[in-house]
Amino acid sequence: MSGGRSPITTHVLDTSLGRPAAGVATELYRVLESGDLLRLGYGETDADGRLAGLVPARPLATGRYRLDFAVGAYFAASGRASFYPAVSIHFEVAEPAAHYHVPLLISPFGYSTYRGS
Repeated sequence: MSGGRSPITTHVLDTSLGRPAAGVATELYRVLESGDLLRLGYGETDADGRLAGLVPARPLATGRYRLDFAVGAYFAASGRASFYPAVSIHFEVAEPAAHYHVPLLISPFGYSTYRGS
């Protein structure tokens, strides 16, 4: 990692409007072997739908992680109903020094995600 960037970043796009989703509350957890969750970071997406500072710039531990997005509150703030009150994305960190960008594409009735760069 270079430049002091968080090893996990995200970007939320509202595909129903064709623009970034600002103000989406997001939490990052490490899933422990016991199944318990260790909260590592919290934030809200900026005007460009990005959240870059979830955790400090340092290598991650290998293992499972989870990002939780409060998409129901995001849609409700603009007076729109949503089928999903929240979206949780589970992913695996295999390379501790790698950067993991986990975008989320949302609409009131669907979502998708992928590993970005």
